[in-house]
Amino acid sequence: MEQKKEKTEQKEEEKKSDEKQNLELQLEEQQKKNEELLDRLKRLQAEFDNYKKWFQKEKIEVIKYANGELLLSLLPVLDSFDLAMKHSNDKEKFLQGMKMIYAQLNSVLQSSGMQPIKAEGEKFDPYKHEVLMKESSEKEEGAILEEFQKGYTLHDKVLRHSKVKISGK
Repeated sequence: MEQKKEKTEQKEEEKKSDEKQNLELQLEEQQKKNEELLDRLKRLQAEFDNYKKWFQKEKIEVIKYANGELLLSLLPVLDSFDLAMKHSNDKEKFLQGMKMIYAQLNSVLQSSGMQPIKAEGEKFDPYKHEVLMKESSEKEEGAILEEFQKGYTLHDKVLRHSKVKISGK
């Protein structure tokens, strides 16, 4: 009976030993997985930090050279001014050249998305116009009587409000 008891105890000890070894193996595997995941996380963090630095650098470059196309399209206007200044002796031709340059400049700006804001004869719009004066008039209240300075939009955004005089009390 004692032998049976000893064998049972021995089997239990072997079983416990096997379980212990099994648990130790599982623990080792889990630790390896954890180390791999930690390493992966560190690499991803480093990659993300590098990406953020690259993106910031790229953003600065884009901002730095964003107006390049517009400036390139303005160079012919500058050339026209230079040419006009060389021939400024004949006042009539000079005035005609200035009108042509003005039209050329307007064309370049409009092709870049800039448009003048309509003012005279329009109804006052606080999103587009800035009132500098009010004057009694036969026209309805809020009608724009005079434009002192043109306003402009770039696509749908107001760059500069028109400065106007409106009818009012």
